[in-house]
Amino acid sequence: MSRTTEFAATVLALALLAAGTAVARTSDRNQPMDIEAARSDCGLGENATCTFSGQATITQGSLRIVAEKAVVTQVAGKPSRAQFSGGVRLQQDMDDGDHIDARSNSVDYDMRNEVIVFTGNVSIAQQRGSLSGERVVYNLKTGQLESGGNGGGRVKMRILPKQAQPAQASGKGTP
Repeated sequence: MSRTTEFAATVLALALLAAGTAVARTSDRNQPMDIEAARSDCGLGENATCTFSGQATITQGSLRIVAEKAVVTQVAGKPSRAQFSGGVRLQQDMDDGDHIDARSNSVDYDMRNEVIVFTGNVSIAQQRGSLSGERVVYNLKTGQLESGGNGGGRVKMRILPKQAQPAQASGKGTP
């Protein structure tokens, strides 16, 4: 793997580690990263873009990201944006023992402003509950989470009591 591809891949994984929550498994960052895709196209230099396409799969520790396309951009030698599209799925274990499973049509992580936007058929599930809608915006700086439906769509949220079984978070358990 070239140095530019390796850098872009590292940026990609770190961006998604933050996407889960602030308690994403911190040891994942010290694990090797594996990237598979049908194609990669990476630029060189301070202002470069690296694109992985054709069922891009990124794994690092417990983090697993699958998307049809992943694009990582750097400006002035620093990562600035990571975009994923085409049936994005993000899974990761948390330091507290929880597990996150997020799905959406696309994910756009603005690293400069530390804002992650999930768009289109968003579904985020953890043991304590779930959130779904057409758009979810998470501001890493403030911890603010904003979600909304699109058109006539609605936001749906389920919060389970602490003693509830993990299977109930997806709505599959008994009431």
